[in-house]
Amino acid sequence: MNPKLLLVDDEENILKQMRYALEADYQVFTSSIEGEALSIFEKEKPAVVTLDLSLNPNNPADLGGMRLLEQFLSQEPSTRAIVVTGNNDDQNAFRAVRLGAFDYYAKPVRLEELKIMIKRASHIHELHRRAHQDIQAFADGFLGMVGKSNSIKNIFRFIERVAVSDISVLIGGESGTGKEVVARAIHLQSERKNNPFVVVNCGAIPEHLLENELFGYEKGASAGAHAQKLGKFELADTGTLFLDEIGELAPPLQVKLLRFLQDRKIERVGGTQFVDLNVRIIAATNRDLKKEVENHLFREDLYYRLKIVPLDMPPLRERKEDIIPLAQHFLRKLCKDHRKAPMILSPEAKDALLMHPWPGNVRELENLISRAVVLSPHSVLEPSDLGFALDHIPMDVNLKLAKRAIEMDFVH
Repeated sequence: MNPKLLLVDDEENILKQMRYALEADYQVFTSSIEGEALSIFEKEKPAVVTLDLSLNPNNPADLGGMRLLEQFLSQEPSTRAIVVTGNNDDQNAFRAVRLGAFDYYAKPVRLEELKIMIKRASHIHELHRRAHQDIQAFADGFLGMVGKSNSIKNIFRFIERVAVSDISVLIGGESGTGKEVVARAIHLQSERKNNPFVVVNCGAIPEHLLENELFGYEKGASAGAHAQKLGKFELADTGTLFLDEIGELAPPLQVKLLRFLQDRKIERVGGTQFVDLNVRIIAATNRDLKKEVENHLFREDLYYRLKIVPLDMPPLRERKEDIIPLAQHFLRKLCKDHRKAPMILSPEAKDALLMHPWPGNVRELENLISRAVVLSPHSVLEPSDLGFALDHIPMDVNLKLAKRAIEMDFVH
């Protein structure tokens, strides 16, 4: 059966032309009225939607299509929505992409071009439908991520939405929350998945060496430059460059990164020629970049270039429902890696894990389980195997608190 396609536009002639051009390959539904379009969507749940942002001929500023976009994606996040805009409506187009639109198309409509875009959107929807028919299947691991809380499911959905585009992503959150894991998952879900994924920790490389590391250099650019060296940008060509701790980037390098995001070109240190590159940028930070901008420590224009699609990773203490699944996942993985017999957690060990504040987040949990797997002689891990003292864990009180926290996670 052909995939379902909903076309929403205030011009009936355009709808008729599009229906005629597309009905051989899709089950086509059309509407020029906001309320009617919502009813059709709720009943048919189409794979792809095209949306004219302005549905009121008497008031072009009334963006009924934007309202529909929010309602459609809140009901069916997997729907691929293509927003149709006026020629000079970039601001609303970017706003639509931030809300989760698959792509945008500027009028006037050229049917052959739009057909290609719709076909791609439909194909990607089908791939995701096959791979993710049930979100619960993610509970035992989705591209290196584990969890069943509402917050982690929302992150899974976020990854699916942004992976299909090349828009820059800025991931925020405390250290150890899994920002690099999310960046890698976005890459693996994208069309770049078979191409390089290159990681640079901007805080781990001395400032005077970072420019060479990122942009490379020409022979003779400095005293030790005996041969040309390609930087991380060029090594990531056709793939993804993940810039961790982007807040550590010095002002001169912020300027060079901004220039790349604008022009998609770099210049090696000591070079005179620009190099065209096809690289997606994903950045991460544990800093409050908005405050850094206010304090003139981070460029405002770069901040907004990176923050087109932002994601804040929740700390583990706010994902209590995920603590035990994560711990069990690490146990299985690390027992296999260290060729040890399978281990399990005792009820008391689970209680101890649930009540720990996890200042180091998921990284701290993985390190704790790793140490227990290596050092413990037991097949059933107790709190002491995990480094918790029993006399510091009043089980009758803490277990009630842990259960209440999990119940609150379900409610929210």
